[in-house]
Amino acid sequence: MSLRAVKPLNETQTRILDAAEELFMQHGFEGTSMRQLTAKAAVNLAAVNYHFGSKDALIEAVFRRRLDPMNAERLAELDRLELEAAGKPLAAEALIGAFIGVSLAMIEDGRGGGRNFVRLLGRTYTDPSKTIRTLLGHMYAQTMERFRAAFARSLPEVPREELNWRLHFMFGTLSYTLAATDAMNLIAGAKPEDRYDARQLRARLIDFLAAGLLARDAASASVKKAA
Repeated sequence: MSLRAVKPLNETQTRILDAAEELFMQHGFEGTSMRQLTAKAAVNLAAVNYHFGSKDALIEAVFRRRLDPMNAERLAELDRLELEAAGKPLAAEALIGAFIGVSLAMIEDGRGGGRNFVRLLGRTYTDPSKTIRTLLGHMYAQTMERFRAAFARSLPEVPREELNWRLHFMFGTLSYTLAATDAMNLIAGAKPEDRYDARQLRARLIDFLAAGLLARDAASASVKKAA
């Protein structure tokens, strides 16, 4: 599935998407009514229907507005790293940085809505809606396949099934970080300003995730021992 270019939005579309993004983040998809949406965006229902057609189409537009450019930037960074490596496998840390950097940078975007979106994105991964999870799966498919192949070249000693699990855990850790930066307030000694410092988060996450990706293959060892 190829990444689609995002069409320029007019002022009304932008207001509707901004309002939907914030309301979905606060109340969830099912918990947000069209009445709430039209009131916050200062439009009538006809305008929402004209520009997006349905609530499902609006939800897709909310994600596509930011995810398409995000994934395109991830792939561009991966292309750059692979070109510089001239065919050699990339370090796991470099691959992690290429994948997580774009989304972490949005944490600092309080005015442009980026912070709302990454929290919405993190919340979505625990949302029970099969339709939305399927939508995100399609939108991430090309990007995830490229990165999975790059990680496989970087970590040839890790069995494919084990690598899939580790990438799953990596994605889950990133999702929680995006969704629950306020949870840092619950950790003794954490500085409030650290919640939205993308550079510090990036460095910490790369170290943490690299340790997991490079860990001893305990699962395979356990299976062999049992056999």
